[in-house]
Amino acid sequence: MIEAAMIWNEPNNKSHWNPELDPDWSIYADTVIRAGGAIQAVNPAITRVLGGMSPIDPHWLERMRKAGALDAVDVVAVHGFPLDWNLWPIHSWPDRIAEIEAVVPDKPIWATEVGVGSFGAEEVQVFGVDRTAELLIGRVPNVYWYSLFDLPQSWGAETRHREAEGSSYYRHFYMGLIREDGTPKLALDHYARHADKMGLMQWFHYQDPRLDDAVAWMKRLGVKKLRTGLSWADSFRPDALGWFDRQMEALQDFEVLVTFCFTPEHLGVEGHHTSCAKDPQQFADFCAWMIERYAPAQAVSGRLPAQA
Repeated sequence: MIEAAMIWNEPNNKSHWNPELDPDWSIYADTVIRAGGAIQAVNPAITRVLGGMSPIDPHWLERMRKAGALDAVDVVAVHGFPLDWNLWPIHSWPDRIAEIEAVVPDKPIWATEVGVGSFGAEEVQVFGVDRTAELLIGRVPNVYWYSLFDLPQSWGAETRHREAEGSSYYRHFYMGLIREDGTPKLALDHYARHADKMGLMQWFHYQDPRLDDAVAWMKRLGVKKLRTGLSWADSFRPDALGWFDRQMEALQDFEVLVTFCFTPEHLGVEGHHTSCAKDPQQFADFCAWMIERYAPAQAVSGRLPAQA
């Protein structure tokens, strides 16, 4: 059910990893080394992916290399949103990829979160889908469009500063190809032309009511690859395993890149999901547990392990 595992989401983005607690990212590097080793020990066939960087920063990546984190992963990932959050034009995608290749010529580069929102106009998103596909498909091995669904306004975006970010915050709610009410945007048909070569990135919240609709849409579109997440924090909720099992079973027809992230408040240096863990080994143990459950080395196709 899992082809690859990403170790955190956007660790160099202060909205997802608190740099005040880990200013030199040494704790994150240690987290990667521990988690990468734990994943490999359970199933060496799983591709281990460094947390997708946003912004795309070769200097941060060089820091990760010097700290030894790149020795614990197989792939380096980048995230880019040039028409919404990044300060570079969409046409610069090849240059951004080349910057990272220069630091890690020995590892593949995946674009694990790319997107253009409809915040300004749906026609902008149409252009974004087509131009992104033109620039990245064939340039890197894997591309994942963010996202299938708009984020519901009532849920709130998983950022540290929320409304204080100004218009940047509100753009989070317009990144989908399908509106909150379930109706398709203009860009959906354009994405469908690339769906077999450009995967989707879709977060599913705990007990997410959109799961079945997402699976139906992805099969209709011809999507083959999906990136999603399994939340360490959610693993402490009631019936967490029941939800994880349902989610992963629903997604078993896709090649899944799973992202492990979100610190439980009681296990963080700070009581927040963006905090580094007090003990990074506990996060590594969570990663190993999820791989053992959903992608064991001797997995039986189409069957879930019995409830723990």
